[in-house]
Amino acid sequence: MRQDKGKGFKMTGRKVLIIAVSSFGVILAANLTLAFNAINTFPGLEVDNSFVASQNFNQELAEQLALGWEVKASHQQGILTLAITDAQGLPVQVAHLDAVLGAATHVRSDQTPDFRFTDGAYRAPVEIGPGNWNIRMHAVAADGTEFRQRVVLHLR
Repeated sequence: MRQDKGKGFKMTGRKVLIIAVSSFGVILAANLTLAFNAINTFPGLEVDNSFVASQNFNQELAEQLALGWEVKASHQQGILTLAITDAQGLPVQVAHLDAVLGAATHVRSDQTPDFRFTDGAYRAPVEIGPGNWNIRMHAVAADGTEFRQRVVLHLR
């Protein structure tokens, strides 16, 4: 039986080198892409100095829990609603409210809604799309107690 040596696949050192370099190139490109996206979408630090922030954490947490507030967020027809209720389920009108609305993965689209207290809740016109949103709120009770919470809002 005669074999034709000129027409078959022949593995050479050059082909092995090309396969190896191509494989590592794809892996390296994927890793660099993922690392670049991770760095560019990281929202940053929560606090400047975690040690300093931890010094009063337990006391601030106890004061905040003593308020008995519960916060729920919703978004319908372009209106973002923050419903703050007390331990009895009654609406709470705070002395001061600041909030930042942003995507959970980056701070590029952060916005500060202009909340107004109407019909027992805080409402602000906000245009956002589907996704996972965070509302980082800071409220001050009538007695001066500070209340901080990150409220998660999932929109489909």
